Amino acid sequence: MIAIIVGLIALMVMAYLGWSILWIAPVAAAIVALLSGMDIFDAFTSDFMTGFASFARDFFPVFLFGAVFGKLMEVTGSARTVASFLSKIVGKERAILGVLLGAAILTYGGVSLFVVVFVMYPLALNLFRQADISRKVIPGTIVLGAFTFTMTALPGTAQVQNYIPTEFFNTTMMAAPIMGIVTGLIMAVGGYFYLSYRANKLTKAGEGFTEPGGEEAKEEEGQDPNVILSFLPLLAVVISINVLNLEMLSALLIGIVLTFVLNFKSFKKFTGAMNDGAKGAVTAVVNTGAAVGFGAVVKNAPAFPAIKEALLNIKGGLTISDALSTQVLAMITGSASGGMNITLNALGSEYYQQALDMGLNPEILHRVTALASGASILPHNGALLTVFAITGMTHKDSYKDIFFVGLLIPFIATVVGILMSYIGLV
Repeated sequence: MIAIIVGLIALMVMAYLGWSILWIAPVAAAIVALLSGMDIFDAFTSDFMTGFASFARDFFPVFLFGAVFGKLMEVTGSARTVASFLSKIVGKERAILGVLLGAAILTYGGVSLFVVVFVMYPLALNLFRQADISRKVIPGTIVLGAFTFTMTALPGTAQVQNYIPTEFFNTTMMAAPIMGIVTGLIMAVGGYFYLSYRANKLTKAGEGFTEPGGEEAKEEEGQDPNVILSFLPLLAVVISINVLNLEMLSALLIGIVLTFVLNFKSFKKFTGAMNDGAKGAVTAVVNTGAAVGFGAVVKNAPAFPAIKEALLNIKGGLTISDALSTQVLAMITGSASGGMNITLNALGSEYYQQALDMGLNPEILHRVTALASGASILPHNGALLTVFAITGMTHKDSYKDIFFVGLLIPFIATVVGILMSYIGLV
């Protein structure tokens, strides 16, 4: 058990210091293996690389299409047009709210979290540039909009964290609507006010918007595309997923083709955009895969079953046991859905039967499990590393904000959800 704790702390500290996950993940995995009595080379070549390769196999196509789509939206001016429209709607001074709403709409609509990051980043750049807000706040804003209330709380959200519990608790994705709305508001409103405070603090300290790489903003030639035409590719992706029930790759391909057709005058920029998108996809999937590889070594460590068993038998009530088990395992593995899967595969059926015996509405377990899975974003979290890889920010720049909006406030919301369950308010 000490081996896992030491390895986890080493990984988080090194990640926070800004060292590349590509080498600190294998080092941290080696620490776990060494202190656990595992064969280090076998742990790396088998466990680590299996986890790494499996993630790349499953997600690289989505990363690639999502990155290319986002880059095309950027170079054609569509992202800038959408950002300008949102700026007019919410006010230029409310750039954080504009990014938050954009990310939330896409996430609730079922667009993959990774794709949301790729698509929202160019929009966020334009909004934050207009409002002169430090880019350090962009990662926290995207995390709040995509990785919190729309991922786990709001009833009906088309994300995997809201789907997995339905398989174990015989519920629907609309489970516990009152609890979901209340906890979602806690995360959304609390996170927004924190990020607004953080942006104002940075502005007063003289930290405004700076261009990525320290370069000056380049004025694009020609007029920006029509706002309706700029929104169409985004709407096409959301509608393809939620109305036409198409696969994510098919939906993204439709978005890419539509961007091509609607912005054909910019065809000279397409090749460069696709090349840049592909490079960004590789960076993001490799960084995230390294974190997943570390989680694979941890899950195969001799002490992991004991940790899992201890968590799954926590005293203090069914909902508390469910919440803590899910949250801690999601923290250890660096994956919200990963922690949820481990918990529910081990005790999901037992939790469900106990709930029925106690007269507890299974919808409570559904929503609490989802909420707890999201309150887990530590420095080595795979999705977080993707955010940093895309935005160019580091843990030193932005993890403090993400800790507040992606871990602390969601944890508070989870506690509120558990308290609501005690009075039957679901």
